[in-house]
Amino acid sequence: MDEPVKRPSVNPLDRLGALTRRGSATRLKGLSDRQFTAVAAGLGLVLAAGAALAAGPWDSGQRKAEQDWAAARGGTGGVHHEAGTPSGARPAPSAPPVLAPLSAPAGAADTAGDAAPDGAASDPTAALGRLLKDPALGTARASVVIDTATGKRLYEQGADTPMTPASTIKIATSAAALSALGPHHRIATTVRASPDFRAVTLVGGGDPTLDKAALRALAADTARALKQRGVTKVRLAYDTSHYSGPARHPIGRNENIAPLTALMTDEGRLDRSDSGPAPRSDDPAGDTARAFGELLDDAGIAVPSDPVSGRAPADSRPVARHLSAPLSALVERTLTNSDNDIAEALARQTAVAAGEPADFDGGRRAVTARLGKLGLPLKGVNLADGSGLNRKDKVTAGLLAGLLARAADPAHPELRPVLTGLPVAGFTGTLSDRYTAKSAGTGLIRAKTGTLTGVNSLAGTVVDARGRLLAFAFLASGTTSPSEAQSSLDALATSLAAPAR
Repeated sequence: MDEPVKRPSVNPLDRLGALTRRGSATRLKGLSDRQFTAVAAGLGLVLAAGAALAAGPWDSGQRKAEQDWAAARGGTGGVHHEAGTPSGARPAPSAPPVLAPLSAPAGAADTAGDAAPDGAASDPTAALGRLLKDPALGTARASVVIDTATGKRLYEQGADTPMTPASTIKIATSAAALSALGPHHRIATTVRASPDFRAVTLVGGGDPTLDKAALRALAADTARALKQRGVTKVRLAYDTSHYSGPARHPIGRNENIAPLTALMTDEGRLDRSDSGPAPRSDDPAGDTARAFGELLDDAGIAVPSDPVSGRAPADSRPVARHLSAPLSALVERTLTNSDNDIAEALARQTAVAAGEPADFDGGRRAVTARLGKLGLPLKGVNLADGSGLNRKDKVTAGLLAGLLARAADPAHPELRPVLTGLPVAGFTGTLSDRYTAKSAGTGLIRAKTGTLTGVNSLAGTVVDARGRLLAFAFLASGTTSPSEAQSSLDALATSLAAPAR
């Protein structure tokens, strides 16, 4: 299971301010016009990141801050990828080369593993061979570093060896869903009524983020439609037929994932959390239907009996509908928080789009086929699930780094949320409590984490001292200390971000 999300112990805005101020005056001196423009843009992105942390995650936070920053620049750069973006505005680069000059000045970084070795300015991979020998990385490890501008592998070790990826497989799941459905796709939850409007069916479309507010709005719309026809009492059913196969993930009952059903509220969570492990409902579909019935009653429509499970009749008609957030936002939430429930939903949505059964096997076939269409290496790859909880999952470091490079390719703007959703080192999601204010990688590394017992991984992007956006993937298995393995992986990524000496 991937590590639970924790909040930074220091004020993230203070940390951003420190990073912005650190040596910026001396580094700006003597820059060419092109370099100065890049650095100025980087300062804007740092401020945008601060705004994102203050505003909160998803549409109201991280991506909105990037969009606002891009709009202020007059709509230059990036790729428009979401409905609702201000006209002419485009999101800011997720890991632009402009941030490299803003990292610590020579001698400022004193955290173990942060110092750039000799030659790092010309070869950011110079330290990788040494760092990959760390015993904390277990008995097997693989790594790939790609220059996203050229697609060239700058470093590789065991690049094409299939290994258990843990939650970094969510990068593959997300990319496949975006490729198949597009970033604007929304998952619908509907209410259908019989021809006489005496029976209604709540139909799940596979949105695990459906919440109580959305359910209440569905009930209000349904009640309004029924009252217009003089109906004040109905029989209630619920339809989960959009998904097939077993509801339980192969790991069984677990606080990291709810039963997989096309109808649920708040990911089946029984507490007020929105990320990380939590007590889960054993019957999220039934619970959602019963809550909907109570909301109908509150809206003036009596539901005298408990809801029953069953398909909506062929002659039923829609009377209410709720749409999820855009797929781009769901992908970002999946990656930032390592959300297993949404990840499995993304795999099933990809299966539906491909005409496959919406189960584990259908998801595996659909996601694999979609990645193949992106021209990525799939030899030895097995995508047993969408979340990475299944130890039968096998991917290569080459595949993960290649996907990240594709997401940075202007030819694939639909994949951009794969980059914008990556946790930011020291600030957001599963990287919020990793890296420190003194680390050269803080704020510059964006990466997806992966953790199972004996398995640790990290895959993401970083800007090197030459201003290149690099995609990397580091996989390790046979690890015995999660904390030591994570520190070693963080040191690998940080070595790529180390400032020039």
